[in-house]
Amino acid sequence: MTARGTRRVRLADVGPTVFTRMSELAARHGAINLGQGFPDTPGPEHAVESAVAALRAGYHQYPPVPGLFELRRAVADHQRAQYGIDLDPATEVVVTTGASEALAAALLALTGPGDEVVVLEPYYDAYAACVALAGATLVPVRLTTPGFTLDPAVLRAAVTARTKVLLLNTPHNPTGTVLPPESLRQIAETARAHDLLVIADEVYEHLVFEGPPHQPVAALPGMAERTLTVGSAGKTFSFTGWKVGWATGPRELVEAVTAVKQYLSLGSGTPFQYAVVDALRLLPGHLAELRDSLRRRRDLLVTGLNAAGLIAHVPRGTYFVTADISPLGEPDGLAFCRSLPARCGVAAIPNQVFYADPQAGRHFVRFAFCKRRAVLEEAVARLATLRQTRPVPTLRTEGTNA
Repeated sequence: MTARGTRRVRLADVGPTVFTRMSELAARHGAINLGQGFPDTPGPEHAVESAVAALRAGYHQYPPVPGLFELRRAVADHQRAQYGIDLDPATEVVVTTGASEALAAALLALTGPGDEVVVLEPYYDAYAACVALAGATLVPVRLTTPGFTLDPAVLRAAVTARTKVLLLNTPHNPTGTVLPPESLRQIAETARAHDLLVIADEVYEHLVFEGPPHQPVAALPGMAERTLTVGSAGKTFSFTGWKVGWATGPRELVEAVTAVKQYLSLGSGTPFQYAVVDALRLLPGHLAELRDSLRRRRDLLVTGLNAAGLIAHVPRGTYFVTADISPLGEPDGLAFCRSLPARCGVAAIPNQVFYADPQAGRHFVRFAFCKRRAVLEEAVARLATLRQTRPVPTLRTEGTNA
Protein backbone atom coordinates (compact mmCIF):
# COMPACT_ATOMS: atom_id res chain seq x y z
CA MET A 1 0.00 0.00 0.00
CA THR A 2 1.25 3.49 -0.82
CA ALA A 3 1.90 6.16 1.78
CA ARG A 4 -1.24 7.93 0.56
CA GLY A 5 -3.24 4.76 1.21
CA THR A 6 -1.99 4.43 4.77
CA ARG A 7 -3.17 7.83 5.96
CA ARG A 8 -5.06 7.55 9.22
CA VAL A 9 -8.80 8.13 9.10
CA ARG A 10 -11.26 8.36 11.95
CA LEU A 11 -12.27 4.92 13.26
CA ALA A 12 -9.57 3.25 11.17
CA ASP A 13 -8.41 1.40 14.27
CA VAL A 14 -11.86 0.05 15.07
CA GLY A 15 -12.78 -3.41 13.82
CA PRO A 16 -16.21 -5.01 13.51
CA THR A 17 -18.54 -4.23 16.39
CA VAL A 18 -18.90 -6.51 19.38
CA PHE A 19 -22.38 -7.40 18.11
CA THR A 20 -20.90 -8.74 14.89
CA ARG A 21 -18.19 -10.67 16.74
CA MET A 22 -20.57 -12.31 19.19
CA SER A 23 -23.07 -13.13 16.44
CA GLU A 24 -20.24 -14.83 14.52
CA LEU A 25 -19.37 -16.88 17.60
CA ALA A 26 -23.02 -17.79 18.07
CA ALA A 27 -23.27 -19.03 14.48
CA ARG A 28 -20.01 -20.96 14.73
CA HIS A 29 -21.15 -22.87 17.81
CA GLY A 30 -24.86 -23.14 17.03
CA ALA A 31 -25.57 -20.98 20.06
CA ILE A 32 -28.77 -19.13 20.92
CA ASN A 33 -28.02 -15.49 20.19
CA LEU A 34 -29.16 -13.35 23.11
CA GLY A 35 -26.52 -10.77 22.21
CA GLN A 36 -27.75 -8.65 19.33
CA GLY A 37 -31.12 -7.06 20.05
CA PHE A 38 -33.29 -8.13 17.16
CA PRO A 39 -36.65 -9.84 17.73
CA ASP A 40 -37.45 -13.24 16.26
CA THR A 41 -41.18 -12.63 16.57
CA PRO A 42 -43.30 -11.20 13.74
CA GLY A 43 -44.43 -7.60 13.72
CA PRO A 44 -48.05 -6.56 13.17
CA GLU A 45 -49.55 -8.43 10.24
CA HIS A 46 -51.45 -5.37 9.02
CA ALA A 47 -48.14 -3.53 8.61
CA VAL A 48 -46.68 -6.44 6.65
CA GLU A 49 -49.67 -6.41 4.34
CA SER A 50 -49.28 -2.65 3.90
CA ALA A 51 -45.65 -3.13 2.85
CA VAL A 52 -46.69 -5.83 0.35
CA ALA A 53 -49.40 -3.56 -1.06
CA ALA A 54 -46.90 -0.72 -1.44
CA LEU A 55 -44.48 -2.99 -3.27
CA ARG A 56 -47.19 -4.21 -5.62
CA ALA A 57 -48.33 -0.64 -6.20
CA GLY A 58 -44.87 0.13 -7.60
CA TYR A 59 -43.36 2.25 -4.82
CA HIS A 60 -39.78 1.21 -5.58
CA GLN A 61 -37.96 4.51 -6.02
CA TYR A 62 -36.45 7.11 -3.70
CA PRO A 63 -38.80 8.80 -1.28
CA PRO A 64 -38.44 12.55 -0.66
CA VAL A 65 -35.27 13.32 1.30
CA PRO A 66 -37.20 14.27 4.49
CA GLY A 67 -39.39 11.16 4.11
CA LEU A 68 -42.91 10.59 2.83
CA PHE A 69 -45.13 13.42 3.97
CA GLU A 70 -47.75 10.85 5.03
CA LEU A 71 -45.26 9.30 7.45
CA ARG A 72 -44.06 12.66 8.76
CA ARG A 73 -47.68 13.54 9.46
CA ALA A 74 -48.24 10.17 11.18
CA VAL A 75 -45.17 10.74 13.39
CA ALA A 76 -46.41 14.23 14.29
CA ASP A 77 -49.85 12.78 15.10
CA HIS A 78 -48.15 10.16 17.30
CA GLN A 79 -46.21 12.78 19.28
CA ARG A 80 -49.36 14.83 19.81
CA ALA A 81 -51.56 11.88 20.81
CA GLN A 82 -48.99 10.24 23.10
CA TYR A 83 -47.29 13.25 24.67
CA GLY A 84 -49.11 16.45 23.76
CA ILE A 85 -46.18 17.65 21.64
CA ASP A 86 -47.27 19.72 18.63
CA LEU A 87 -45.10 19.47 15.51
CA ASP A 88 -45.33 20.76 11.96
CA PRO A 89 -44.88 17.62 9.84
CA ALA A 90 -43.57 19.69 6.94
CA THR A 91 -40.65 21.21 8.84
CA GLU A 92 -40.23 19.54 12.25
CA VAL A 93 -40.06 15.83 11.30
CA VAL A 94 -37.49 13.99 9.20
CA VAL A 95 -37.60 10.28 8.38
CA THR A 96 -34.25 8.48 8.50
CA THR A 97 -32.74 5.12 7.61
CA GLY A 98 -33.26 3.80 11.10
CA ALA A 99 -32.61 5.63 14.34
CA SER A 100 -28.88 5.06 13.85
CA GLU A 101 -28.83 7.43 10.89
CA ALA A 102 -30.83 10.00 12.84
CA LEU A 103 -28.27 9.88 15.66
CA ALA A 104 -25.28 9.97 13.30
CA ALA A 105 -26.70 12.82 11.23
CA ALA A 106 -27.58 14.79 14.37
CA LEU A 107 -24.10 14.48 15.87
CA LEU A 108 -22.42 15.28 12.55
CA ALA A 109 -24.70 18.28 12.04
CA LEU A 110 -24.64 19.72 15.55
CA THR A 111 -21.13 18.98 16.87
CA GLY A 112 -17.55 19.26 15.69
CA PRO A 113 -13.94 19.61 16.84
CA GLY A 114 -13.71 21.33 20.22
CA ASP A 115 -17.25 20.40 21.23
CA GLU A 116 -18.07 18.02 24.07
CA VAL A 117 -20.99 15.60 24.12
CA VAL A 118 -22.15 14.45 27.56
CA VAL A 119 -23.63 10.94 27.54
CA LEU A 120 -24.99 8.58 30.17
CA GLU A 121 -22.66 5.63 30.75
CA PRO A 122 -22.87 2.75 29.95
CA TYR A 123 -23.87 3.85 26.45
CA TYR A 124 -24.75 2.29 23.12
CA ASP A 125 -21.40 1.91 21.38
CA ALA A 126 -22.52 3.76 18.23
CA TYR A 127 -22.62 6.98 20.26
CA ALA A 128 -18.87 6.96 20.74
CA ALA A 129 -18.28 6.15 17.08
CA CYS A 130 -20.54 8.96 15.84
CA VAL A 131 -19.02 11.50 18.23
CA ALA A 132 -15.56 10.48 16.99
CA LEU A 133 -16.67 10.85 13.36
CA ALA A 134 -17.85 14.37 14.17
CA GLY A 135 -14.45 15.16 15.71
CA ALA A 136 -16.08 15.98 19.05
CA THR A 137 -15.23 14.60 22.50
CA LEU A 138 -17.39 12.14 24.43
CA VAL A 139 -17.82 12.92 28.15
CA PRO A 140 -19.40 9.99 30.03
CA VAL A 141 -21.57 10.41 33.12
CA ARG A 142 -21.71 7.03 34.81
CA LEU A 143 -25.01 5.71 36.14
CA THR A 144 -24.66 4.54 39.73
CA THR A 145 -24.96 0.82 40.48
CA PRO A 146 -26.63 -1.35 41.60
CA GLY A 147 -29.76 0.45 40.39
CA PHE A 148 -28.19 2.36 37.48
CA THR A 149 -29.43 5.72 38.73
CA LEU A 150 -28.34 9.21 37.73
CA ASP A 151 -26.55 11.44 40.22
CA PRO A 152 -27.48 15.01 39.21
CA ALA A 153 -24.32 16.40 40.83
CA VAL A 154 -22.15 14.19 38.61
CA LEU A 155 -24.10 15.35 35.56
CA ARG A 156 -23.65 19.02 36.46
CA ALA A 157 -19.93 18.52 37.12
CA ALA A 158 -19.46 17.00 33.65
CA VAL A 159 -20.67 20.16 31.87
CA THR A 160 -17.99 22.62 30.82
CA ALA A 161 -17.78 25.69 28.61
CA ARG A 162 -17.15 23.32 25.67
CA THR A 163 -20.24 21.17 26.22
CA LYS A 164 -22.53 21.47 23.20
CA VAL A 165 -24.88 18.49 23.43
CA LEU A 166 -26.36 16.29 26.11
CA LEU A 167 -27.06 12.89 24.51
CA LEU A 168 -29.84 11.31 26.55
CA ASN A 169 -31.10 7.73 26.27
CA THR A 170 -34.21 6.63 28.16
CA PRO A 171 -35.46 3.92 28.31
CA HIS A 172 -31.78 3.10 28.57
CA ASN A 173 -29.75 0.61 26.56
CA PRO A 174 -28.00 -1.50 27.88
CA THR A 175 -29.32 -1.32 31.47
CA GLY A 176 -33.10 -1.14 30.93
CA THR A 177 -33.34 1.80 33.33
CA VAL A 178 -36.17 4.26 32.76
CA LEU A 179 -35.19 7.66 34.13
CA PRO A 180 -37.77 8.86 36.67
CA PRO A 181 -39.48 12.27 36.34
CA GLU A 182 -37.17 13.84 38.94
CA SER A 183 -34.06 12.83 36.96
CA LEU A 184 -35.57 14.24 33.77
CA ARG A 185 -36.36 17.48 35.59
CA GLN A 186 -32.75 17.74 36.76
CA ILE A 187 -31.47 17.03 33.25
CA ALA A 188 -33.74 19.75 31.86
CA GLU A 189 -32.52 22.22 34.49
CA THR A 190 -28.90 21.52 33.53
CA ALA A 191 -29.65 21.87 29.82
CA ARG A 192 -31.45 25.18 30.29
CA ALA A 193 -28.84 26.58 32.68
CA HIS A 194 -26.00 25.91 30.24
CA ASP A 195 -27.95 26.46 27.01
CA LEU A 196 -27.28 22.91 25.83
CA LEU A 197 -28.84 21.07 22.93
CA VAL A 198 -30.34 17.69 23.83
CA ILE A 199 -30.41 14.69 21.51
CA ALA A 200 -32.98 12.37 23.08
CA ASP A 201 -32.67 8.75 21.94
CA GLU A 202 -36.14 7.46 22.81
CA VAL A 203 -36.31 4.42 20.53
CA TYR A 204 -37.58 2.19 23.37
CA GLU A 205 -40.27 4.71 24.36
CA HIS A 206 -43.09 2.16 24.17
CA LEU A 207 -41.25 -0.69 25.89
CA VAL A 208 -41.85 0.34 29.52
CA PHE A 209 -43.25 -2.44 31.70
CA GLU A 210 -44.02 -0.95 35.12
CA GLY A 211 -44.40 2.39 36.80
CA PRO A 212 -45.03 5.70 35.04
CA PRO A 213 -45.01 5.59 31.22
CA HIS A 214 -42.19 7.10 29.23
CA GLN A 215 -41.94 10.88 29.46
CA PRO A 216 -40.14 12.71 26.64
CA VAL A 217 -37.68 15.34 27.82
CA ALA A 218 -38.95 17.60 25.01
CA ALA A 219 -42.28 17.88 26.83
CA LEU A 220 -40.69 19.56 29.87
CA PRO A 221 -40.73 23.37 30.24
CA GLY A 222 -38.16 25.13 28.09
CA MET A 223 -37.02 21.91 26.38
CA ALA A 224 -38.99 21.75 23.12
CA GLU A 225 -36.87 24.48 21.53
CA ARG A 226 -33.55 22.74 22.35
CA THR A 227 -34.39 19.02 21.96
CA LEU A 228 -34.11 16.71 18.97
CA THR A 229 -36.00 13.47 19.66
CA VAL A 230 -35.15 10.21 17.88
CA GLY A 231 -37.70 7.42 17.40
CA SER A 232 -37.77 4.01 15.73
CA ALA A 233 -40.40 1.91 14.00
CA GLY A 234 -38.00 -1.04 14.23
CA LYS A 235 -38.06 -1.10 18.03
CA THR A 236 -41.76 -0.31 18.40
CA PHE A 237 -43.04 -2.79 15.82
CA SER A 238 -40.27 -5.46 15.80
CA PHE A 239 -39.26 -4.55 12.23
CA THR A 240 -35.59 -3.78 12.84
CA GLY A 241 -34.62 -4.76 9.29
CA TRP A 242 -36.95 -2.19 7.77
CA LYS A 243 -34.67 0.60 9.05
CA VAL A 244 -37.31 3.30 9.45
CA GLY A 245 -36.60 5.91 12.09
CA TRP A 246 -37.17 9.61 12.55
CA ALA A 247 -36.05 12.76 14.30
CA THR A 248 -38.39 15.47 15.52
CA GLY A 249 -37.87 18.88 17.02
CA PRO A 250 -37.39 22.56 16.18
CA ARG A 251 -37.20 23.44 12.52
CA GLU A 252 -33.56 24.56 12.62
CA LEU A 253 -32.41 21.30 14.23
CA VAL A 254 -34.44 19.13 11.85
CA GLU A 255 -33.12 21.09 8.87
CA ALA A 256 -29.55 20.53 10.10
CA VAL A 257 -30.14 16.78 10.38
CA THR A 258 -31.79 16.66 6.95
CA ALA A 259 -28.87 18.50 5.36
CA VAL A 260 -26.47 15.79 6.56
CA LYS A 261 -28.87 12.89 5.99
CA GLN A 262 -29.16 13.70 2.28
CA TYR A 263 -25.48 12.80 1.90
CA LEU A 264 -25.76 9.59 3.90
CA SER A 265 -28.75 7.65 2.58
CA LEU A 266 -30.56 10.37 0.58
CA GLY A 267 -33.71 8.31 1.25
CA SER A 268 -34.64 4.68 1.65
CA GLY A 269 -37.34 2.10 2.37
CA THR A 270 -40.18 3.68 0.40
CA PRO A 271 -42.64 0.74 0.72
CA PHE A 272 -41.73 0.34 4.39
CA GLN A 273 -42.40 4.01 5.04
CA TYR A 274 -45.92 3.54 3.67
CA ALA A 275 -46.37 0.51 5.93
CA VAL A 276 -45.22 2.39 9.04
CA VAL A 277 -47.90 5.01 8.39
CA ASP A 278 -50.53 2.30 8.84
CA ALA A 279 -48.68 0.77 11.79
CA LEU A 280 -48.64 4.07 13.68
CA ARG A 281 -52.36 4.55 13.10
CA LEU A 282 -53.07 1.22 14.81
CA LEU A 283 -50.39 1.59 17.50
CA PRO A 284 -52.54 1.42 20.70
CA GLY A 285 -53.89 -2.04 19.92
CA HIS A 286 -50.39 -3.34 19.20
CA LEU A 287 -48.67 -1.96 22.29
CA ALA A 288 -50.61 -3.66 25.07
CA GLU A 289 -49.99 -7.12 23.63
CA LEU A 290 -46.32 -6.39 22.89
CA ARG A 291 -45.58 -5.07 26.37
CA ASP A 292 -47.37 -7.91 28.12
CA SER A 293 -45.52 -10.48 26.04
CA LEU A 294 -42.13 -8.84 26.59
CA ARG A 295 -42.76 -8.50 30.34
CA ARG A 296 -43.42 -12.24 30.61
CA ARG A 297 -40.31 -13.04 28.59
CA ARG A 298 -38.25 -10.64 30.69
CA ASP A 299 -39.38 -12.36 33.87
CA LEU A 300 -38.54 -15.77 32.41
CA LEU A 301 -34.99 -14.72 31.55
CA VAL A 302 -34.40 -12.87 34.84
CA THR A 303 -35.52 -15.92 36.80
CA GLY A 304 -33.31 -18.18 34.70
CA LEU A 305 -30.24 -15.97 35.05
CA ASN A 306 -30.64 -15.80 38.82
CA ALA A 307 -31.10 -19.58 39.00
CA ALA A 308 -27.91 -20.01 36.97
CA GLY A 309 -25.96 -18.10 39.62
CA LEU A 310 -25.87 -14.62 38.10
CA ILE A 311 -27.52 -11.56 39.64
CA ALA A 312 -29.94 -10.03 37.14
CA HIS A 313 -30.91 -6.37 37.26
CA VAL A 314 -34.65 -6.28 36.48
CA PRO A 315 -35.12 -3.76 33.67
CA ARG A 316 -38.14 -1.49 33.68
CA GLY A 317 -37.82 -0.87 29.95
CA THR A 318 -36.16 -1.95 26.65
CA TYR A 319 -35.67 -5.65 25.92
CA PHE A 320 -32.31 -6.15 27.63
CA VAL A 321 -31.27 -7.59 30.99
CA THR A 322 -27.94 -6.68 32.57
CA ALA A 323 -26.57 -9.43 34.83
CA ASP A 324 -23.64 -9.54 37.26
CA ILE A 325 -21.40 -12.55 36.56
CA SER A 326 -19.12 -12.12 39.58
CA PRO A 327 -21.06 -14.63 41.77
CA LEU A 328 -19.90 -17.29 39.30
CA GLY A 329 -16.28 -16.37 40.05
CA GLU A 330 -15.99 -14.77 36.61
CA PRO A 331 -13.76 -11.67 36.71
CA ASP A 332 -14.13 -10.47 33.13
CA GLY A 333 -17.27 -10.13 31.02
CA LEU A 334 -15.44 -10.03 27.71
CA ALA A 335 -13.69 -13.35 28.36
CA PHE A 336 -16.94 -14.77 29.71
CA CYS A 337 -18.88 -13.80 26.56
CA ARG A 338 -16.16 -15.11 24.27
CA SER A 339 -16.33 -18.50 25.97
CA LEU A 340 -20.10 -18.67 26.49
CA PRO A 341 -21.19 -19.94 23.03
CA ALA A 342 -18.87 -22.94 23.20
CA ARG A 343 -19.37 -23.41 26.92
CA CYS A 344 -23.15 -23.64 27.05
CA GLY A 345 -24.53 -22.60 23.66
CA VAL A 346 -25.69 -19.04 24.43
CA ALA A 347 -24.31 -15.70 23.21
CA ALA A 348 -24.39 -12.41 25.13
CA ILE A 349 -22.71 -8.98 25.09
CA PRO A 350 -20.08 -7.80 27.62
CA ASN A 351 -21.12 -4.48 29.09
CA GLN A 352 -17.55 -3.21 29.34
CA VAL A 353 -17.70 -2.28 25.64
CA PHE A 354 -20.34 0.27 26.65
CA TYR A 355 -17.89 2.14 28.92
CA ALA A 356 -15.09 4.57 28.07
CA ASP A 357 -12.88 2.87 30.67
CA PRO A 358 -12.49 -0.80 29.61
CA GLN A 359 -12.06 -1.78 33.26
CA ALA A 360 -15.50 -0.45 34.14
CA GLY A 361 -18.48 -2.74 33.95
CA ARG A 362 -16.22 -5.81 33.66
CA HIS A 363 -18.59 -7.95 35.70
CA PHE A 364 -21.76 -7.04 33.78
CA VAL A 365 -23.16 -8.86 30.75
CA ARG A 366 -26.20 -7.97 28.64
CA PHE A 367 -28.78 -10.50 27.45
CA ALA A 368 -31.67 -9.77 25.05
CA PHE A 369 -35.12 -11.19 25.75
CA CYS A 370 -36.87 -10.15 22.51
CA LYS A 371 -36.99 -13.81 21.45
CA ARG A 372 -39.75 -16.40 21.29
CA ARG A 373 -40.59 -17.97 24.64
CA ALA A 374 -39.46 -21.42 23.49
CA VAL A 375 -36.07 -19.97 22.51
CA LEU A 376 -35.69 -18.28 25.90
CA GLU A 377 -36.68 -21.47 27.72
CA GLU A 378 -33.97 -23.38 25.88
CA ALA A 379 -31.44 -20.62 26.59
CA VAL A 380 -32.31 -20.72 30.30
CA ALA A 381 -31.89 -24.50 30.32
CA ARG A 382 -28.44 -24.13 28.75
CA LEU A 383 -27.41 -21.36 31.14
CA ALA A 384 -28.34 -23.63 34.05
CA THR A 385 -25.25 -25.70 33.22
CA LEU A 386 -22.85 -22.80 33.86
CA ARG A 387 -21.94 -23.92 37.35
CA GLN A 388 -20.96 -27.34 36.00
CA THR A 389 -18.76 -26.04 33.18
CA ARG A 390 -15.40 -24.39 33.09
CA PRO A 391 -14.60 -21.51 30.73
CA VAL A 392 -13.55 -22.69 27.28
CA PRO A 393 -10.38 -20.88 26.11
CA THR A 394 -10.95 -18.81 22.99
CA LEU A 395 -8.53 -17.05 20.70
CA ARG A 396 -8.62 -13.29 20.92
CA THR A 397 -10.18 -11.81 17.81
CA GLU A 398 -8.80 -8.72 16.14
CA GLY A 399 -10.37 -5.34 16.76
CA THR A 400 -10.92 -3.23 19.83
CA ASN A 401 -14.57 -4.13 20.29
CA ALA A 402 -14.35 -7.88 20.73
